Amino acid sequence: MGRMNDANDANDANDVNTVYEAKGAVNHRVWSGSWVAERLGVELAGDEALTGMLGLALRRNPKRAHLLVSHVLGKHVPQSPAVVYGHGVTLGRRVAALLGEAETATAVVLGYAETATGLGHAVADGLGAVPYLHSTRRPVAGVARAGGFEESHSHATSHLLLPEDPALLAGDGPLVLVDDEFSTGNTVLNTIRDLHERYPRQRYVVVALVDMRSPADTARMERFAAGIGARVDLVAAASGAVRLPEGVLEKGQELVARHEATRQDEATGLPSEPPDGRITRVDLRWPHRLPDGGRHGFTPAHRARLEAALPAMAARIAEALPADARRVLVLGFEELMYAPLRLARELEQVIPAEVRFSTTTRSPVLAVDDPGYAIRTRLVFPAHDDPADGPGERYAYNIAGAGFDAVVAVPDSAADTPALHAPDGLLARLAAHTSHVLLAAVPSYLPACSSPERPAMLPEPLRGPAFSSYAPEEVGWLLQDLSDVTLEAPTEEREEAIQSGGAHYAESLPVEYQPSEQYQQLFHTALDASAARLAQAVGVVTETVIAERSPRPVLVSLARAGTPVGVLMRRWAAYRHGLDLPHYAVSIVRGRGIDANALRWLADRHDPRDVVFVDGWTGKGAITRELAQAVEEFEAREGVTGFDPEIAVLADPGSCVRTYGTREDFLIPSACLNSTVSGLISRTVLRADLVGPDDFHGAKFYRELAAADVSVAFLDAVTARFPEVADTVATAAKELMAEDRTPTWAGWRAVERISEEYGIHDVNLVKPGVGETTRVLLRRVPWKILARAGAGADLDHVRLLAGQRGVPVEEVGELPYSCVGLIHPKYTRGATGADGRAVSV
Repeated sequence: MGRMNDANDANDANDVNTVYEAKGAVNHRVWSGSWVAERLGVELAGDEALTGMLGLALRRNPKRAHLLVSHVLGKHVPQSPAVVYGHGVTLGRRVAALLGEAETATAVVLGYAETATGLGHAVADGLGAVPYLHSTRRPVAGVARAGGFEESHSHATSHLLLPEDPALLAGDGPLVLVDDEFSTGNTVLNTIRDLHERYPRQRYVVVALVDMRSPADTARMERFAAGIGARVDLVAAASGAVRLPEGVLEKGQELVARHEATRQDEATGLPSEPPDGRITRVDLRWPHRLPDGGRHGFTPAHRARLEAALPAMAARIAEALPADARRVLVLGFEELMYAPLRLARELEQVIPAEVRFSTTTRSPVLAVDDPGYAIRTRLVFPAHDDPADGPGERYAYNIAGAGFDAVVAVPDSAADTPALHAPDGLLARLAAHTSHVLLAAVPSYLPACSSPERPAMLPEPLRGPAFSSYAPEEVGWLLQDLSDVTLEAPTEEREEAIQSGGAHYAESLPVEYQPSEQYQQLFHTALDASAARLAQAVGVVTETVIAERSPRPVLVSLARAGTPVGVLMRRWAAYRHGLDLPHYAVSIVRGRGIDANALRWLADRHDPRDVVFVDGWTGKGAITRELAQAVEEFEAREGVTGFDPEIAVLADPGSCVRTYGTREDFLIPSACLNSTVSGLISRTVLRADLVGPDDFHGAKFYRELAAADVSVAFLDAVTARFPEVADTVATAAKELMAEDRTPTWAGWRAVERISEEYGIHDVNLVKPGVGETTRVLLRRVPWKILARAGAGADLDHVRLLAGQRGVPVEEVGELPYSCVGLIHPKYTRGATGADGRAVSV
């Protein structure tokens, strides 16, 4: 977009002579450092521009009593994103002018964690096409350190440099070092000393919002530059000095202790329940493998991808905001400043509301609600990114009482943990002070070197209407589109081909069944009769997932039978809890497991602990076992942990899982049809000449069947019954969760018995349950159907299909399922076994 070059940004960057006021107003008269100055005798020497940019507060830190609080950094004080970004870009342009075109082209920018990560990135944008890196306090396994240094006055000192490309800092061009302030210059000296020993160069440029060094500190830096034989320049937006009276540290500590002792507990009024019911999750659809910031390096190519994606991501946030919001805060997370800042800047340009930006922090600062003090309010919550240095408090300043109608929290996915959603977590703290909290997590970027043998970059999910008849937000398909490939064969020919060549069933597709008018009418009759029953099962399984598996599950349906169920669960979570859950569809193939590339994609974007696999029903439990084995092998191979292989299903008649809506074997109308009730998507395909090692499994989109498509009608019919079953679901879910739901695998034992009684001697040719029997009749060569006596209308469609194909239906007195489909013995050698290949006879 390039809007950062607009003159408005430069103008906005100068419009900072305002001071934060607790109730959302602006005080032009009182300097936000006067409270500290009067009580401790601290003096801030400088012109009006300096006091417009800075206020004073007291640290809860034994190393330094005071804190210079920037009004333009976007850390402690909510500020216009245009002001925050504009200051960085303006400084970057000044550096480019200082260096000249040739040296600018070879420059590298380094920002400091945690306060200057966004500022440094904006400076890099101001320079132009230059790479950016920021220091970090978050170690990443497998990424080699390119350097490290200490920050002497900080409460958390150790900085790591973890570029994905080890050569990023190895060039001989200028190194531009960016921090929010320079007080003594020690941090810069520590950095240059460490890096110059590894990667010597001739020129360094130090950039800061304010230069507060004493003359002695300035002289010391000049001597240091001469000692290493390099030029060190300084570019700052303002300069001045802090004069500290004798004993200020002790006085400051005493003042902090006195005020902390009388301060009210910040947890007052917080809910005792997790806040997720009042949180709206926004799926940004962040570009795949685009870094979330500069922790591991951010290149000009990355910047171009971000610029292209920003308008759509901001539009998704805007759509989720309440229409009457007049004041909106976008809240970043500790080191994650740049991505939230750019989102806030884009949002500021597309909505009429006043947008402000700030960030949570590790920094402990005293809060005093006084116009002459820079930190008016403080929210305290536990760390929620499993920090390497252990648990501790984190803070968000000047948000409580600021009059925000909505807050958009933007953490990275590594910080989107149960601690974030806990009753004492950040989201609960925010929800106590604003009526609307949005959560827009950015995927945590992991360098390729952090995971050995990492595959090539995977594409974004396919979405409707380009792929499937579902709305784009309903499901993302982690598949590749094979619509232009001819894969279908008549059922008998397909069985024979498998028999003669030992082919795998997933290498071809059955011809899509075209339902007769009579069968279509039967589907609609069945849907009318069972919609409420389905709605209840959807509600029960979704409530169980949210209560037991994750408060913000990532639904991953097994394509394609599980996908309509995943969509319905997502709709229930939105209807009952206001949750906007991500939902993806992935392929699993018997004998070959789940799509490993899809799991890699999910692990890149989400916490595996939040992933819940979804299917329509269980038969004898073969896919349940297949998934468990595949996940175990994937985690051992990839070094990824956290995926729970237990499937959540609508119906579990085989007693194979713990998470289900019911264990009754009843008609799920989506089992009556193929693609025309599943978004017009085929079964998934896995064939070596079509699916490479770095590809998702494939599937086809049958656009030509649109006239017969009932996918959305099915979803809408069930969704319409949500209100009438809501109370029943609440009761049923509580009762279910109190029961012993340990799988008994009774279905598997029944299948083994039937296999022997009917002389089949292969459980893979026995397909139990209404759903699996329907599949036999639609896709395979059926031999006979076993129907439980008195099964009734649930089997009307089975009897109709059996009659059309000339398959006998045999009523059986004792059967744990409503019905069981048996594959024709004539095609035993062509039927697929446990490994997906032909069964020997």
